[in-house]
Amino acid sequence: MSQDGVRSFFRSRWLGQVPIDRLFWRDMLMVGTGISISSSAAALILLGLKMPLGLVLAVHFAPVPYNIFLTIAVWRTAETSGTKALLMMLGSALWLIATVVV
Repeated sequence: MSQDGVRSFFRSRWLGQVPIDRLFWRDMLMVGTGISISSSAAALILLGLKMPLGLVLAVHFAPVPYNIFLTIAVWRTAETSGTKALLMMLGSALWLIATVVV
């Protein structure tokens, strides 16, 4: 993906130009969760290899800024959406807590 493509990806989500269903289900739950699981698995492998704890924690928590971005994007987009969006706001908050804690 080009630099303009990455910029466009983040910009469209921040400005609420992506449909809430795609943002919540695909971007956050599927892709965001996949990134978090991959990061946690990599951190566990590093821990098993007796790597420094700072490196392990850095790898484990690396997706947190992206996850916060996705949660805020859902909230911003949900402000202009219907009743279903309120449930997505709650779901995104619970998802963020789960991805940070686990």
